[in-house]
Amino acid sequence: MRKPPIHKSLLNAFRGIFLIMKSERNFQLELFAFAVNVFLIFYLKLSSIDTILILLVSFGVLVAEIFNTAIEKTCDFIQPEFDKKIGFIKDISAGGVILTAILSVIVGILVYWKYIF
Repeated sequence: MRKPPIHKSLLNAFRGIFLIMKSERNFQLELFAFAVNVFLIFYLKLSSIDTILILLVSFGVLVAEIFNTAIEKTCDFIQPEFDKKIGFIKDISAGGVILTAILSVIVGILVYWKYIF
């Protein structure tokens, strides 16, 4: 199979981001948190290093959610009925998102603390 041109690949990737933004509530909430962080970066005038840290963990949560959703959708496609083994896979995937979110909260507290207090 021939690879599509780069612009088609990019369009497909952006379509995927748009689809998850439209359909997944958790991604929407995490996108809102990202927007709040972007606002705080400018409002509090974060240093370059602090900005990089906040952006890294914020994007990390979004990426983790994308992979989690991809895993869940694949599992649902393979096994539409309830299955304990599929549930285990989904729980592990969701656990990855939670760990990433916990890390982002810890980093956020450590970074924002010095700007707020």
